[in-house]
Amino acid sequence: MFPLDSEEKKVKLSCEVKGNPKPHIRWKLNGTDVDIGMDFRYSVVEGSLLISNPNKTQDAGTYQCRATNSFGTIVSREAKLQFAYLENFKTRTRSTVSVRQGQGMVLLCGPPAHSGELSYAWIFNEYPSYQDNRCFVSQETGNLYIAKVEKSDVGNYTCVVTNTVTNQKVLGPPTPLILRNDGVMGEYEPKIEVQFPETVPTAKGTTVKLECFALGNPVPTIIWRRADGKPIARKARRHKSNGILEIPNFQQEDAGWYECVAENSRGKNIARGQLTFFAQPNWIQKINDIHVAIEENVFWECKANGRPKPTYRWLKNGEPLLTRDRIHIEQGTLNITIVNLSDAGMYQCVAENKHGVIFSSAELSVIAVGPDFSRTLLKKVTLVKVGGEVVIECKPKASPKPVYTWKKGRDILRENERITISEDGSLRIINVTKSDAGSYTCIATNHFGTASSTGNLVVKDPTRVMVPPSSMDVTVGESIVLPCQVTHDHSLNIVFTWSFNGHLIDFDKDGDHFERVGGQDSAGDLMIRNIQLKHAGKYVCMVQTSVDKLSAAADLIVRGPPGPPEAVTIDEITDTTAQLSWRPGPDNHSPITMYVIQARTPFSVGWQAVNTVPELIDGKTFTATVVGLNPWVEYEFRTVAANMIGIGEPSQPSEKRRTEEALPEVTPANVSGGGGSKSELVITWETVPEELQNGRGFGYVVAFRPYGKMIWMLTVLASADASRYVFRNESVHPFSPFEVKVGVFNNKGEGPFSPTTVVYSAEEEPTKAPANIFARSLSATDVEVFWASPMEKNRGRIQGYEVKYWRHDDKEENARKIRTIGNQTSTKITNLKGSALYHLAVKAYNSAGTGPSSATVNVTTRKPPPSQPPGNIIWNSSDSKIILNWDQVKALDNESEVKGYKVLYRWSRQSSTSVIETNKTSVELSLPFDEDYIIEIKPFSDGGDGSSSEQIRIPKISNAYARGAGPSTSNACTLSAISTIMISLTARSSL
Repeated sequence: MFPLDSEEKKVKLSCEVKGNPKPHIRWKLNGTDVDIGMDFRYSVVEGSLLISNPNKTQDAGTYQCRATNSFGTIVSREAKLQFAYLENFKTRTRSTVSVRQGQGMVLLCGPPAHSGELSYAWIFNEYPSYQDNRCFVSQETGNLYIAKVEKSDVGNYTCVVTNTVTNQKVLGPPTPLILRNDGVMGEYEPKIEVQFPETVPTAKGTTVKLECFALGNPVPTIIWRRADGKPIARKARRHKSNGILEIPNFQQEDAGWYECVAENSRGKNIARGQLTFFAQPNWIQKINDIHVAIEENVFWECKANGRPKPTYRWLKNGEPLLTRDRIHIEQGTLNITIVNLSDAGMYQCVAENKHGVIFSSAELSVIAVGPDFSRTLLKKVTLVKVGGEVVIECKPKASPKPVYTWKKGRDILRENERITISEDGSLRIINVTKSDAGSYTCIATNHFGTASSTGNLVVKDPTRVMVPPSSMDVTVGESIVLPCQVTHDHSLNIVFTWSFNGHLIDFDKDGDHFERVGGQDSAGDLMIRNIQLKHAGKYVCMVQTSVDKLSAAADLIVRGPPGPPEAVTIDEITDTTAQLSWRPGPDNHSPITMYVIQARTPFSVGWQAVNTVPELIDGKTFTATVVGLNPWVEYEFRTVAANMIGIGEPSQPSEKRRTEEALPEVTPANVSGGGGSKSELVITWETVPEELQNGRGFGYVVAFRPYGKMIWMLTVLASADASRYVFRNESVHPFSPFEVKVGVFNNKGEGPFSPTTVVYSAEEEPTKAPANIFARSLSATDVEVFWASPMEKNRGRIQGYEVKYWRHDDKEENARKIRTIGNQTSTKITNLKGSALYHLAVKAYNSAGTGPSSATVNVTTRKPPPSQPPGNIIWNSSDSKIILNWDQVKALDNESEVKGYKVLYRWSRQSSTSVIETNKTSVELSLPFDEDYIIEIKPFSDGGDGSSSEQIRIPKISNAYARGAGPSTSNACTLSAISTIMISLTARSSL
């Protein structure tokens, strides 16, 4: 479609075609050749037709491209060139339309003469008309519909028409609308004024729009639906108050009857129409180029689908081809018999329906040549075994088909019962003997010449299997060798392959089990290691040379543990038993000797063997009763089979079933108690596990009585999780003995009680405070506290004492506490700060709590010990002693005075340390004989031990004499000549 008034001065019609030699392009307009030379407005550029200054009168019509080269001619599909235009409206005015308020109304547009698709809009009093559920503009007719006229609708209406190709717009004459004065229109049922056609053909993949609008009072609502009840596709869209149903990408499943339902309070009306599906032709099978020998036959077939079903026609070199003589056409098939040179050319299959047309093109090449062996010589050497069969092919290029003759050496070969010549020229010899060896020549002859080709036939001895594999019966885990030994012609290469159950064995992938053994070229033995059940089956040894192929097979039976039993079923279940049945699994070639039943519950750790009746289940029994089960527990069972070889895999689990309920039998364990608050008796126990509760509604019965009394008090706790009961009563005296037992029950009834035990009631806190509190400082970090038991008798027993202490600078609520046990009346408090004032108080305690606090006492820790370690440590050795000397340590003003020194020493291989205390700055030690000494020195004071020196290592006696006296690592050492030995050693070492 070309705009008639377009500023564009050229039209281009494209035609793309490939060919060698390059095709010559011609164009036709309405079946007549376009003469490029006679009309300068036409030109062909790379196959495309250019039309300058196109003219509607001269250039509108149907165009077709034709391409020709030395192989023939093909044509393109047709294309139409049309010119779009839109004329002005013929009239300038229109009659006034008079309607009653509430009445429906239609204003006609009546578009002027045009070509090309149009779109419509309306102007109301110089403003674009707004479309809502009362107003609708049909894009099919251009008419304006008002479902129910209101007073606001009075005015002038103008139809605006737009050509969508040229974008040209024209305005129609205005139509005045006025209201009649004879009253308001009453309510009436919908009247459908805009409806889609009864049949709407729709192309595959396109978008279809259906219009529907109704007049009515009240304003009708529009609903779309499918008449067959199927839902409208989700891709569908509704526009303009449901006045338009749009279905994009239309497919076969969208076809069918559609209904537009217009409804208001006065009634409803329905419009129906059918969407039919159509599709342009689409190729399923195209035609391809064919090269045939002269006098042969040609068959072409093309297939296309489409809706409606396409029809076919054939073209040769662009001209229609009809059935005649040797040419037979039937729909999409073309058959040409006894082809001659005049049949060569370009052929086209054309498939078309009313919605489109498609072309498929192919070349028919006819060959006429004499026999030629240049590319298909006879095989130089053909190998065959004695007694075998051989075919020597003879396939020269020739057209028409040649006549074949064969020679052996120089003699013409005659056909007999062993020697035949086939229609395609191949020579076939059966039951070959040694005398058939030699040279063979194929001679081919036709109308255009004769040619020949020669090859040699070599006859070899056949291959024979001398030691074939034999069928075997083995057990899982064993290893075997399957032999495969042959005799063969040693001038030929031989290949051994093995297959297992029809599949070649991959020795790289399956090397863990399969290995080729036998180093000779005549042996292809197979070793199978660590045989498993999966290795049972048929093994085939295949032997192949260039002249023959043979095989030998053996079956391998593998005996192993049984396979899993099948279909384990719970036939009947009680509170403690379950009747089971199953089917035997494969015995893997060894009879099943016994079965074992296993069970699993939510409470068990994996599968557990269970007791059965019969106790031992033999291999011919497929049912048993499991005994000793817990009531009201969900069980699943499985069966394991065994034979003489071993235990097999377990079966699949049975269904899960719960045993029936029963009276509880297990009582709570560890019934005890005690503690609690005043006037309380606390009783505790361990809950009975769920798997031992034997039923629903499980709970506990707590029984208790004062020691020595006859009557029991009972309390029922209806909770399986209960593990504690507290009895509160003012009559309960502190720390009084009670006899206690706990029983069980469930929905089936009551079970037994636990053994009776004695539990004491809660006791009172101590009522008296400790007396005579005294504290003394032991060091800078330690103090000791003393107290006396309360003078008066406590109502509550005393289990021990609690000491609370805090530094003067800290708050009492942040105090630390330590406890003693029993009658201990003193304790040591450690890890305190030096030179600090501490406050202390003591309370008695028992299980009910702590009693009143004693009076607070104060104590001050001693000054910290000296922080400076001993320095300048020197050691000297004599015949049997080590003498250590060091500098005196002086304490700082805030430190305790030094009272002496501690020398800590040990053998290098021992962990226990010995200590010597001295108030001097020297000490003597025995000389080490067997091991080195490890020594440390530190001062001590009232505040405790001060900082220690670094460790000093003194070597054992042999090393000591060799080295002489030595200093510590941190200080210089003054050497003294203690003996003649030492002097000589010292003098020698200084040389």
